[in-house]
Amino acid sequence: MSRPVPATRAAYPHFLPINTRWSDNDLYGHVNNVVYYSYFDTVVNEYLIRKGALDPESGKTIGLVVETHCSYFASLAFPERIDAGLRVARLGTTSVRYEVGIFSAGSDQPAAQGHFVHVYVDRDTRRPVPLPDALVAALEPLVTG
Repeated sequence: MSRPVPATRAAYPHFLPINTRWSDNDLYGHVNNVVYYSYFDTVVNEYLIRKGALDPESGKTIGLVVETHCSYFASLAFPERIDAGLRVARLGTTSVRYEVGIFSAGSDQPAAQGHFVHVYVDRDTRRPVPLPDALVAALEPLVTG
């Protein structure tokens, strides 16, 4: 398996600054690998909520994660501030592939990058549904490639 090439900051059209927390560090003195997935969720959901494309409490359509991946390139540690970059690699009929780069504040090279795929489903039936218009409109500016 070949190692992915890190995408620079310029590859991401949206950023969210995130402050690391004391509890993000593990016994080895750096941000634990599982915490990066929390950063992924944070940048995606913050963007969708701010754009009016996600109502986590009562929206009829919700996104379920069906695939994730993360590659690590450098360590981060509390009390660093990070910038989570967001782009959309694929905007499908019922799914979206989000790609995220985690950067130390001001760095052009990511400490980690990864993706996750949301399949959008009806909240009650959990069956796939077409992406809502508001979601598509919010995500189109993030589509790259």
